Amino acid sequence: MSVSPSVREVLARRVAGEIILSGKPGATMRRWRELFAVSQISLSEKMMVSSSVISDYESGRRKSPGTRFVRRFVWALLKLDEERGSRFIREFARLTSSPSMAILDLREFPIPVRVEYLCKAIKGEIIPTSSRNIKEILGYTVVDSEKAVEALSGLEYSQLLGGSTDRALVFTNVENGNLPMMIVRVSNLKPRLVVFHGTRPDEQSMRLAEYDQIPLVYSDLPSVEQLIKSLRKLYRVALRVKLGRKLQPPPKISA
Repeated sequence: MSVSPSVREVLARRVAGEIILSGKPGATMRRWRELFAVSQISLSEKMMVSSSVISDYESGRRKSPGTRFVRRFVWALLKLDEERGSRFIREFARLTSSPSMAILDLREFPIPVRVEYLCKAIKGEIIPTSSRNIKEILGYTVVDSEKAVEALSGLEYSQLLGGSTDRALVFTNVENGNLPMMIVRVSNLKPRLVVFHGTRPDEQSMRLAEYDQIPLVYSDLPSVEQLIKSLRKLYRVALRVKLGRKLQPPPKISA
């Protein structure tokens, strides 16, 4: 599974920034090279320089490297790590991410909300599958798919489900058509409904949905902001209905 470009960019900026701002840039370069578990020879070959150049910078025999050299140094570290499966980049993403980064919005409805109302709010289209027919949900969670992969372990998946599994998981940032259902598959806890925003479910997603009996919905709202705004409006409508019910006088009891 690929790593988000944003993670690579954050890591690249951090490495470059620490080297440039360090009082001992050579020592900082060595520390990052060792964190990436890259040898001087492998790094020098990727940068197309002599290994003695790397050694001289790390030992302080050469003065501080320029920004162009630092940029090549960082690029080489990231490239070597990617060629080995992005092990360090993934670990960096795990250490610097949190489940909350993947969750863009989460609400519990004050009353059960019909799926047809949800679809109307988000311009959703129910994808025809043999999954069971779900009439109502009790909440929703909007999830950034890429950040969920980076931030969540299998045990943390339950945090997406809020106070109840009777909810819609709404996945945004879906570049890979089967990513949402792959995320759903990592836990025994399943949502009532899965919404794909911006990208239609592919055939594999539909097969997985049928296997787990989870209905799928596709929303083509143009932006994540509009998606969240529409869902919050639906929440406010449900809240008003709930308050209206509470304000109704109790039924008369005949003698």
